[in-house]
Amino acid sequence: MSKMHYSRRNILKGGAAAVAASAFPAPMIWAQNIKDVVLRQAGTGVSAFNEVAAKVKEDLGFTLEMTALDSDAVTQRAATQPDSYDIADIEYWICKKVWPTGNLQAMDISKIANYDKIAGTFRDGKLAPDSVIAQGTAPHTVGFVEGPGSTTFATQDSGWMTLIPTIYNADTLGIRPDLIGRPIDSWAELLNPEFKGKASILDISSIGIMDMAMVCEAMGEIQYADKGNMTQEEIDKTIGIFMEAKKNGQFRAFWKSFDESVNLMASGEVVIQSMWSPAITAVRAQGVPCVYQPLKEGYRSWGGGIGLSAGLSGLPLDAAYEYINWYLSGWVGGFLMRQGYYSAVPETSKLFMSEDEWGFWYEGKAATGDIVSPSGTVIEKAGAVRDGGSFLDRMGKVACWNSVMDENQYMVRKWNEFIAA
Repeated sequence: MSKMHYSRRNILKGGAAAVAASAFPAPMIWAQNIKDVVLRQAGTGVSAFNEVAAKVKEDLGFTLEMTALDSDAVTQRAATQPDSYDIADIEYWICKKVWPTGNLQAMDISKIANYDKIAGTFRDGKLAPDSVIAQGTAPHTVGFVEGPGSTTFATQDSGWMTLIPTIYNADTLGIRPDLIGRPIDSWAELLNPEFKGKASILDISSIGIMDMAMVCEAMGEIQYADKGNMTQEEIDKTIGIFMEAKKNGQFRAFWKSFDESVNLMASGEVVIQSMWSPAITAVRAQGVPCVYQPLKEGYRSWGGGIGLSAGLSGLPLDAAYEYINWYLSGWVGGFLMRQGYYSAVPETSKLFMSEDEWGFWYEGKAATGDIVSPSGTVIEKAGAVRDGGSFLDRMGKVACWNSVMDENQYMVRKWNEFIAA
């Protein structure tokens, strides 16, 4: 990877010159005072890495200040404290809550150099022409607005995006295979009494309710018309099933942050729980067996992107567009794909990964050598195959997206009753 150094000094050198050059639209904004620009980014911990901020300083010359919050906290900040951030690094379901406030500005896709390389998931909702769009808040349904100043989501590509997509993933349950000792193939296992006191679910209502729905449907308890837009009756029944399990001592804890989920799993206090891909990577990096288990009912998915504050203008706004184009030019994508995410622009990310890394993380091929985390820790040995297989195998089996429902306020109230019970 040392050969893949990326900076303004060498960006036009080597065989990838044309690709790298296309990362930045003309004219370049490298003014003498660019070093004085500070962009404040608020987002979730899934993509707030110090390595990214350091690389921004090295490659672009300005300062990126990252604040990592849990999903509910970043939603509240984006919706109620517009002067506290310049960049909102958020998920698409969060956009559905924040966009109507007017705190974010629509982004002109003509300023996005690699727009045509962005995955179809974010543009029309389909990986392939025959793809079936999953339930919930699919990114493309809230990805466009009718124009600058509009608070209405557009039904198709309008040329103005709410968020510029960055990463996404197919989420499932994390398990400790060494402590479970048998195959796990269904979401229903989360409520199996066998794991009483050693199960966990995340305490983020818009995500957790979708995990609950996957479990209830897998158990045969509920058949939802749309898991991503439940009726009050469906919400009551879903929460009721988990309330009963909680009273019976099924759950060891409820987590909100990445670190909490890692600690619960690495310590062995929990053997099966809601997890995120980099948390699995972090547990494995400690030498602890941990599997992101493919399940027969499919995956719960999410997508993230970069939004810009409505108050951002002038040189800071220009710098923000440079940051977005840099983000999509490959280095960050490669870095995050080594955590188990998928880049919204896989074509450029591939340039910053070895052939073996790309084969393992994206194509589902057996590793020919050791697979290492971004920090260099070995997390998979030669011969290993990624949990769930290739990108198409995993993203082709998405059953639902993280969602904001019509009955969101009612759902949140019932969720809080569940957590407090």
